[in-house]
Amino acid sequence: MKRMLAITLLAAAVAFGADISGTWKGTAEGGPNGALERTFTFKADGAKLTGDTTSQMLGKSTIQDGKIDGDNISFSITANFQGNESKIVYKGKVTGDTITLTSDFQGGPGGGQSIEWHLKKQ
Repeated sequence: MKRMLAITLLAAAVAFGADISGTWKGTAEGGPNGALERTFTFKADGAKLTGDTTSQMLGKSTIQDGKIDGDNISFSITANFQGNESKIVYKGKVTGDTITLTSDFQGGPGGGQSIEWHLKKQ
C-alpha cells in the first residue's frame, strides 16, 4: 500500500511540474531603443532544460546549464555583443503559459545589470 501511494505521489509531482517545451516569445524594458525582444525555444527532459534563444541584437545562443525544479527554471547563455562575450544567467518561474525571468549579465559590457523578461508561450 505504501509503495502504491509513493508511486501515485511521484506521478502527481511529475504531472504538476513545469512543462515548458516549445517556443516562447519575451519582452523586457530597459533597452536604449525601448523594449527588447527575445525568442526562446525550450526542450525539457525531466529536470534538464536545453534549447536556444534568439534576439535581433545578440543573435542566436545555446542554452547551457539548464535546470527545471518544479515551476522554477534556470539556465545561462554566452552572448557576443560587438565582439565581446558575456555570460548571461537567467532565473525564473513558470505560471501557466507565462514565464517571468530575470537575466543577470556577468562580465563584459553590461556586467552587473539585471533585466526582467515576460515570456508567453507561442
